[in-house]
Order: sequence, then C-alpha cells, then structure tokens
Amino acid sequence: MTAALIDGNALSRQLREEVTHRAAALRARGHTPGLAVILVGDNPASQVYVRNKVKACHDTGMHSVLEQYPATMTEAELLSRVEALNHDDSIHGILVQLPLPDHIDAQKVIEAISPEKDVDGFHIASAGALMTGMPGFWPCTPYGCMKMLESINYDLRGKHAVVIGRSNIVGKPMALMLLQKNATVTICHSATRDLKAQTLQADVIVAAVGKRNVLTADMVKPGAVVIDVGMNRNDEGKLCGDVDFAGVKEVAGWITPVPGGVGPMTITMLMVNTLESAERRAAAA
Repeated sequence: MTAALIDGNALSRQLREEVTHRAAALRARGHTPGLAVILVGDNPASQVYVRNKVKACHDTGMHSVLEQYPATMTEAELLSRVEALNHDDSIHGILVQLPLPDHIDAQKVIEAISPEKDVDGFHIASAGALMTGMPGFWPCTPYGCMKMLESINYDLRGKHAVVIGRSNIVGKPMALMLLQKNATVTICHSATRDLKAQTLQADVIVAAVGKRNVLTADMVKPGAVVIDVGMNRNDEGKLCGDVDFAGVKEVAGWITPVPGGVGPMTITMLMVNTLESAERRAAAA
C-alpha cells in the first residue's frame, strides 16, 4: 500500500480563492480586511515569512501594512506600536513576527495584542477560548492541519490521535482541536517512555517536534493518517519534515509531504483568521 498524498498546495489555493471572494464581498460593503505585520531585526527566515504573508494579503484582496524595525528597538517602543494598531480601525489582524530580539519579552508583546486582532491565535485569551470551545482565533498551523483532515472527509469521532510535540504553537492546540472533534488524544513528548508503543495505536499521527525521522515506518499502523508539521534540512540541505516520508508512505493510508503539505496551509489560515476578524467587525458595525 502506498499512502495517498494530502496536497497542501492544492488545498491552500482552494481556500485562498474562498478568502478572495469573501474579501471582495466585504470590500463591496465598505470594509477592507487589513493585516499589520511587525518585523523587528533582520532574521533572514523571518524576512521570507513576512514577505510571504504580505504577498498573500495582496493576492487575496486584503490590505496589509508591514512595519520593519531594527533589532535595537526597545520593548517599550514595540508595545507602543502594538497599542496604536489595536486602535487602528483599518487593521483587523496584528502579527508580530517571532522570534524577537532577546531583550524583548515575546509573551508580553503577544499579550499586548487585542484578542479581537490576535490572528496568530497566540494570546492567552485565544488559548482559553480554544480550551473552552468558545469563539476565538485558532493558531494557524494546527488549524491548517484540521482543514487537511477535513479535506479528505476524515471522521475523527472515536479515533485515536497521537500528537508528537507539546508546544504552545502547535502541539497543545492541535490536541485540543482534535479533542473538539471527539477524537481520543494522546500527547507525546521528549519524556514519553515508549513513543513507538503509542504511535502504533494511532489512527492519526501529527508529528510536530522539529526533529528528522522522529516517526519511521515501523512506528505506524497500516492505513493511519500522518500529518507532518516538521521543517528540517536533510544531509543534502533539502527541506524535510519530522517523518521518514519514503518509509512511512508505504504503510500509511494518507500522508502530508514536506514541502507542499502543512507549510502552505499556515499562511492560508492566517488569511482566513484575518478575514474572519474583519467579518466580525463589519457585523458589529
């Protein structure tokens, strides 16, 4: 058996078309969705991510503001900019690109963003909303993973899902989203004693630790769905995930590739969150 691919590029294009149509409908009513992106410092990877986010806004008919500052920017100055954007009615989403320089407390900056504009889904209010099943913004990467499962019409009810990784950005929110869909969820991490014993029981595996080959073919139950969130480099310098793709695809029922899997979905879900923020504001106007 060779696993079917869950094509993140194709699904991303489909979702962005929907965003484009909904953004056009909002503009026709006098509301242009707007995203502000703040970049502090000159981290090359961050610059690429930011460019892609701004381009995605333009491609879907949304307004974007990119604010770039030197690494010497103070925490107080950054907090002041966030506060100003909180009160800017043309901005519906605020994103501060991480990582920030060491002298700036990233959590303090995240908490300064208005929950109504927290389109990254990192604010403690967003985390609380996800935990309690209340309306809020879901973190973009696990939200994208859920859309991928939805795209193959996978019914999570009663299924056993194993999440490898417990970060606040992917692992923990991923587990909560799966739980909301009535999956039975196990979270594994660096202190898990027998990872293989856990993953062999799983109907769905989400690998999100940032470590090559953390999941190999002998650890996967035949027919399982495997979602690879990892972004690593192999010995030849090529992009690869957390999953031994060549081996696992011969056992799994469905699998996401790297690149072309979860990656494109992350920015797409950022567009979806920004649009939904604008739609909420328009409905309340």
